[in-house]
Amino acid sequence: MIELGQYRRFFAEEIEAVAKLQTPALVDALAAVPRERFLRPGPWSVVGDSSFLAGGSLTIRTTADADPRRVYHNLAVAIDPARHLFNGQPGTVAAWIDALALTPGARVLHVGCGLGYYTAVIAHAVGAGGRVVAYEVDASLAAEARLNLAALPWVAVHHGDASAPASETFNAIIVNAGATHPLETWLEALAPEATAIVPLTSAGLPGMSANIGKGLVWQLTRRDGDFAARVLDLVAIYSAVGVRDPTLNQQLGKSMMTGPARWQAVKRLRRDTHEPSDSCWFHGNRFCLSA
Repeated sequence: MIELGQYRRFFAEEIEAVAKLQTPALVDALAAVPRERFLRPGPWSVVGDSSFLAGGSLTIRTTADADPRRVYHNLAVAIDPARHLFNGQPGTVAAWIDALALTPGARVLHVGCGLGYYTAVIAHAVGAGGRVVAYEVDASLAAEARLNLAALPWVAVHHGDASAPASETFNAIIVNAGATHPLETWLEALAPEATAIVPLTSAGLPGMSANIGKGLVWQLTRRDGDFAARVLDLVAIYSAVGVRDPTLNQQLGKSMMTGPARWQAVKRLRRDTHEPSDSCWFHGNRFCLSA
């Protein structure tokens, strides 16, 4: 029988191929971190089909048993099935992490860490010389994540929504929940040339669970007084708690309906005060995603 470590290495290389990963340290991290230790006991509820992004239904199935090998596939694994709260699909989340181009010693902010699996992957990618600050708004999940990550002293786990001003800057930020807008505090916490991955989603859509939103994953890179912006992916994801704006939720839904040609034309996140124009795809009081 193949040892679990070998199975995990095959899993990492499969995700590398499927997601076209470019960061060797991230692939090594996927091969090193035992995913089953960051989940509740199996058998597990899993989702492997993303057709619901195009209007299909969410199909959840249960693994045949609690063999750890069951979670080393490109599957989202339920943390809390009743709330549709999942440990995300590796081929999706790893691609977001890959876009951060993590290097040894990097400082990373992880918002919405759940039980800590992807926090551990990030921590392995930056190494013991780096720093990872993780936030989880659910108190019980934050407590479990803190225990799960206790062996990695360069990781700090906090209970909260990460909306307060940070006391440090980061080389990378990744948000694992759907926001309605990029928070000022997240943007201010980015070091020069640093990148944030932020899913912006509209919740309350027909046929969707109330706590799940659909939208776009944005890659935002800090430039001189501005941010480069591009769409990474479509997403359906659990909505962030405490940081969403109901007005922007509705406005974002309308912006999404303009179609791919419009959102793919966006190149900048502007923070200057200006009147809405044809170049504004999603215009807020303190930000604008613009062509």
